[in-house]
Amino acid sequence: MQHQFLKAAAVSPALKVADPAFNAQKIVEVIEAHQEKGTELLVFPELCISGYTCGDLFLQKTLLDGCLSALKIIAETTKGHTMLVFVGLPILYQGKLYNCAAGISNGKIAGIVPKTYIPNYGEFYEARYFSPAPAGTMWLPFGGEENDGAAFSTELIFRDENHPEIAVGCEICEDLWAPASPSVQLSKSGATVIVNLSASNEIVGKREYRKTLLAAQSGKNLCGYVYASAGIGESTSDMVFAGNNFIYENGTCLAEALPFSGEGAEAEIDVGFLLSERRRNNTFRAGGKTDDWLDAEFVTDAPLTLRRVDPMPFVPHEEGARQERAELILSMQSQALARRLSQINARSAVLGVSGGLDSTLALLVTCRAFDLLQKDRESILAYTMPGFGTSKKTKGNADALMRALGVTASSVPITEAVSVHFADIGHDPADRDVTYENAQARYRTMVLMDVANKHGGIVIGTGDLSELALGWCTYNGDHMSMYAVNCSIPKTLVRHLVRAEADRLGGEAKVILDDILGTEISPELLPPDAMGNIAQKTEDLVGPYELTDFYLYHFLRRGDGPAKILYLAERAFAGKYDRATLKKWLVSFFKRFFSQQFKRNCVPDGVKVGSVSLSPRADLRMPADASAALWVSEAEDL
Repeated sequence: MQHQFLKAAAVSPALKVADPAFNAQKIVEVIEAHQEKGTELLVFPELCISGYTCGDLFLQKTLLDGCLSALKIIAETTKGHTMLVFVGLPILYQGKLYNCAAGISNGKIAGIVPKTYIPNYGEFYEARYFSPAPAGTMWLPFGGEENDGAAFSTELIFRDENHPEIAVGCEICEDLWAPASPSVQLSKSGATVIVNLSASNEIVGKREYRKTLLAAQSGKNLCGYVYASAGIGESTSDMVFAGNNFIYENGTCLAEALPFSGEGAEAEIDVGFLLSERRRNNTFRAGGKTDDWLDAEFVTDAPLTLRRVDPMPFVPHEEGARQERAELILSMQSQALARRLSQINARSAVLGVSGGLDSTLALLVTCRAFDLLQKDRESILAYTMPGFGTSKKTKGNADALMRALGVTASSVPITEAVSVHFADIGHDPADRDVTYENAQARYRTMVLMDVANKHGGIVIGTGDLSELALGWCTYNGDHMSMYAVNCSIPKTLVRHLVRAEADRLGGEAKVILDDILGTEISPELLPPDAMGNIAQKTEDLVGPYELTDFYLYHFLRRGDGPAKILYLAERAFAGKYDRATLKKWLVSFFKRFFSQQFKRNCVPDGVKVGSVSLSPRADLRMPADASAALWVSEAEDL
């Protein structure tokens, strides 16, 4: 297992009803195939050794004995295999028949889990044959040698002793649908992955409801969930089975098999992320029964091959989903700003417009907020403040956008005033250091603040989440505002929001916005080059934003450390960045993130729109004096 990813599969093999020998052969064939794939957890359907639709044949001792013999054959053929396998069969114990799941590992039957809830309604009549699981843990003997048997309980948790965080609990079909599912207590007891051996028949609408249950169960229990259901080999006398196989992780479907396809579902479950979520979520309370732990050898070093690592985790993949998400975020930003403007009876909104992406998004959001309030856009006071590094292209785009949106546009050149300021503080303007740059940013903020005071308004912040994470903002300059609409929007998402609004507006505004989208990202604090082009390119200094946003997401949202982040980045950006480049900017990210917390500890209000936020009030409570040594050292040593 690498970086706490568990390679899991749910399969519905070929089956003959009441033919345990045939079914065992097919199960063994699947096990062998998945051993070659490096699968670590393999789950088969409910009663897969006998078939779920045996009816009164379940009462026949011949069938029960045949299933037990098949189980032993399956267990024996797994010897030397490093995976945990779950198969379903009927088991007779102390005169009662139970619908069970057997956990098998390295030639041994590690444990037997009986079904808790026995459905006896509609098309289901299991109570005719099966008893509900008894309380407690017992030893189920198989005959022969004294140790020929297994633990028998609903409270069993299977784990690899070398990787105790990979802990697997089991429930069976109806258990998922019950109000008090066993998986709830198993998760509280430490199980990070739940398997479900099922024989849920197919009727119209059931698949959708089943997926809702799986998403909710894996989400509220902060667990992985591997669901394997009976396939088309079952009897169709009264029901039909579609082989619904799913793998979920914390509410998200990682893999699914199409109905009647005969395919399995395979995915890598990020157990490290699940553990991070459990540490973060204090409503998830551990405290269940924890003494029924079974050692099972089922962890390998299979590389990550199935899981798609998204290079842009803040941006949806599909065009339709991306447009829908963009509209939702823009609405959240504008509604929040409208509420603030209304609450304080602001007569105007003031913001600087540079012709770059961030200020463009802030202006678009402000226009939407004024439209919501039915206020005239002329009360939006937008300022260009050309300085030493302002290019003709960005100034022209800013002016054109303000005209197209119908806001009040003004210009306050700052070069002369900042030059006087340099003289006042004894700074040589030929020395283009951080003082040279930050003086411009702070002067612009002073202009906006004073204009807001004069016109009874507030200054709308333009800085984004990525800049806050990297500290790429001037303290008490663009770092400060009276309401920061972009503070929860990472740079990779800013671009998509502006593009979505361009498509919505159309016409002249779209032409201007498209040109802004094609402009190099720059603070424009240093003079242009000899050709008048932007000389100061942000991504040359702090790294490509697609990388820093990727690092930010995995560090804060998923709780990943440097080694795991680099491992994932190599897969997400394969063919685009080499390992040395990825490592360089990873080290840079951690150094910047820790050293710039003092700026984030005093940021203005701003709406949270996603799962990652740097607000010291809502999400990130981190001391500015925290050391980055552990993270930087691990990243540098990779």
